[in-house]
Amino acid sequence: MKNEVIVLGTGPLANRMGRFLEERGCQPVRADEKPRSDALALIDITAGMEGEKKTSLLKWEQNLSPDTPVFTSVLHLTATQIASWLQHPHRVVGFSPLFFEKWDRVEVSCPLQAEGDSRFENALSLLAKWGKKAEIVGDEPGLVFPRTLALLVNEAAYCLQEKTASREDIDLAMKKGTNFPQGPLKWADDVGIDQIVAILTGLHRELGDDRYRPASLLRKMYYARYWGKAAGRGFYEYGQMSDPATGEPR
Repeated sequence: MKNEVIVLGTGPLANRMGRFLEERGCQPVRADEKPRSDALALIDITAGMEGEKKTSLLKWEQNLSPDTPVFTSVLHLTATQIASWLQHPHRVVGFSPLFFEKWDRVEVSCPLQAEGDSRFENALSLLAKWGKKAEIVGDEPGLVFPRTLALLVNEAAYCLQEKTASREDIDLAMKKGTNFPQGPLKWADDVGIDQIVAILTGLHRELGDDRYRPASLLRKMYYARYWGKAAGRGFYEYGQMSDPATGEPR
């Protein structure tokens, strides 16, 4: 069916994307289902931290027509690097999945392999049909808003681990002092600590600037799978802890 959209990834971001697609008359197809050769698009939510991103994309590309657009999260990797894995790199559109279902604008990046290719513009027209205005930005990990947010979270995490202030005071200071809708630590819990670490490590690897090196507290939280609200624990506690990928209690 041509209205089917393949969704790669697990956890809250993938679940929100599935609901978004259903609301627009599309049928989300998850990675463990039978491949569809006539899918409308493929949306890849995986950050790319553990290596499954490349394997999954290569597997699914074999079942897609050469012109089926691939929207892939570039929170950890560039669109150009991801496109280099595929037989048809012109199909790739980098995007930020953060708050995709809520905002009417979405940041996208064009891989070098797709520059000047009309099929990249065709992919953006699909976003427009879904009610999204595409804002094309430079092809770097994290794009603009996620990169800025990750830096704020990283500095707040340094303040917390150095005992400069409590988590509540850090968040309150940023809400009252800068009029942010949320404090950076609370915001990180909503976005996912795993996504924040993915952005920072991707920027640190790509640009080599130590300002992007994740605070040790963030790294420890990532290893412990204290990934925020979806996991039941991040900088704050949210009741029973669960695996952030499967939702199963732990």
